Amino acid sequence: MTTELEAENTTLLQFLYACPAGLIEFSAAGDIGLVNPVAMGLLLPIAGRPFVTNLFEVMDGCAPELLNMIQQFAPSHGTVCDGHRIVTGRGGQSAVLACSVVKLTEDRYIATLSDVTEQVAREKRLKQAEVWFASLLDGIDDVAVLSLDVNGCIDGVTSSVVRQTGFTDADLLGRPFESFARPDRASAMPLPGEAIAVARSDGWHLHEGWHARADGSRYWCQRLVAVRDNSDGTTAGFTLVLRAVTRQGRDAADLRRMLTRDHLTGVSNRAHFFEAAERHFARCLRDGRSLALIVLDVDHFKQVNDEHGHAAGDTVLCAVSRRCEGELRPEDVFARLGGEEFVVLLPGATLRAAAVAAERLRLALAGDVFDIGGIGLRITASFGCSALDAGTTASLAGLLAAADTALYQAKRAGRNRVAVSEADQVAA
Repeated sequence: MTTELEAENTTLLQFLYACPAGLIEFSAAGDIGLVNPVAMGLLLPIAGRPFVTNLFEVMDGCAPELLNMIQQFAPSHGTVCDGHRIVTGRGGQSAVLACSVVKLTEDRYIATLSDVTEQVAREKRLKQAEVWFASLLDGIDDVAVLSLDVNGCIDGVTSSVVRQTGFTDADLLGRPFESFARPDRASAMPLPGEAIAVARSDGWHLHEGWHARADGSRYWCQRLVAVRDNSDGTTAGFTLVLRAVTRQGRDAADLRRMLTRDHLTGVSNRAHFFEAAERHFARCLRDGRSLALIVLDVDHFKQVNDEHGHAAGDTVLCAVSRRCEGELRPEDVFARLGGEEFVVLLPGATLRAAAVAAERLRLALAGDVFDIGGIGLRITASFGCSALDAGTTASLAGLLAAADTALYQAKRAGRNRVAVSEADQVAA
């Protein structure tokens, strides 16, 4: 019997060590019991030291939300997360891991880790390619070609550009090509300089969105920025191709709005917020930019529903949305997470700037009397702010959790106020 058990254990160990995925057995406190070579190979670069003993300590800098997920998982056993993506490192050293965690008992867990960096890169490029080749099924009204210098400013104009946009050579030469863009909250325009930075590293950048004409009108355009190299491999400049597209059937902007906007308030929906947040978070890690969040909750909203009806509550949510969006920058993303809870994504903003913006929103709401079916109501909200400043490391989930914590601090302190997260709630 002993020999059979030894043989089974030997077979099990061989399986664990030969498994192409990383396997980790750990306790509720994060202490690692068993780990196979693949998992160790993925953990060591994150840990920055030659050994690891606690999974939560290793992941604290890039995925602190793992601990929260496990602590909040109430069932006695089951899947805690499946394929949860974790971004590690910075810039060219960053990697994306897929993590799955299964709870076996109250104090025993199994995690799998896989490096999906290349898969994520392929997904991104395929998504970009879909935008470009979507025009094969749509109508192309016109194609224009421009030349850009190494900084992304226009240094060459063809007659096709004048025909498509209505601008003259004098209007265009020397201007950044992004001056064509007409930001639309549903189309998620890249930040200035992003297209050039991506084209410089990847060879090209694709995007689809609104562009401007000289008469002030706008048209839906597919845009390709491709790098031009010198004979020595250095960048000589860029070629910009603009394709004016007419969608068949329903306009592309209408379709995009249906997928990205909240059905009641018209602001960004939860899915669009997280898509935009993931994109800006990746930019923050790559470029060392700041990123801030504001979470807000309408005070005593249940009381509005109970006293005036759900139709009045819906009107309040729409009014709050319009008032807040009017106080934000074009690049900010204002979204409804659900119920009376909203969130603001502020690219490039510090914690201090987020607190100033939140106070501006608070005053805008508190200083208004909202006409709800002939009844004047004063509406207030509580705000929580968090930020990922340049040079710090955190996760998007950790950033949102820190803002939530600050929001509850504002509520406990009496509502109708702004609270900010402590630095150690976000930073590693």
